[in-house]
Amino acid sequence: MADTDGAPDPDAELDTALTAVGPRLRELRRQRESTLAELSAATGISVSTLSRLESGSRRPTLELLLPLARAHGVTLDELVGAPPTGDPRIHLRPVTRNGMTLLPLSRGRAGGIQAFKLILPAGSGRREPELRTHEGYDWLYVMSGRLRVVLGEHDLILEPGEAAEFDTRVPHWFGAADDEAVEFLSLFGGQGERAHLRARPKPAS
Repeated sequence: MADTDGAPDPDAELDTALTAVGPRLRELRRQRESTLAELSAATGISVSTLSRLESGSRRPTLELLLPLARAHGVTLDELVGAPPTGDPRIHLRPVTRNGMTLLPLSRGRAGGIQAFKLILPAGSGRREPELRTHEGYDWLYVMSGRLRVVLGEHDLILEPGEAAEFDTRVPHWFGAADDEAVEFLSLFGGQGERAHLRARPKPAS
């Protein structure tokens, strides 16, 4: 919308940006497999307020957006969809939940493949697995430690340098297999996208 002189209406642009916050908040929470109750405990914002923010029936304020940005590991600019500044650096903001540390390696755009580094504490793979399912497709690569992966009826141990990929609608769970923390990379497609890995073609002889 523009003013009578043809210039953009800043109030209309602000309303448009704030309207987009709700769906973005819901997508970020679902990517991290977090419930409204868990997010409420992490931010101090009531479940009812969080629900209204995600549905768009509550107008977001700076006091609400700041703790939500910290909890989701994104910047305020990313949360409100501000235009990019041209800075190529990704500022890592780790999120810790239930002993697991998650570092977003991509800018958290809704849709598309997202990249994360995860660190699981030593011995976390010994407890009873709590299998989860959700829409999407995941690709894992173990950097250090040994990762226990429970995937449906399979109970696997991945060593450093090993990778796995699976449909996240299959019940799954991760944990460190022994007395060493495990670090691994995750490429996650919320809409079921697979990670396409291409080998460099051999030079012509």
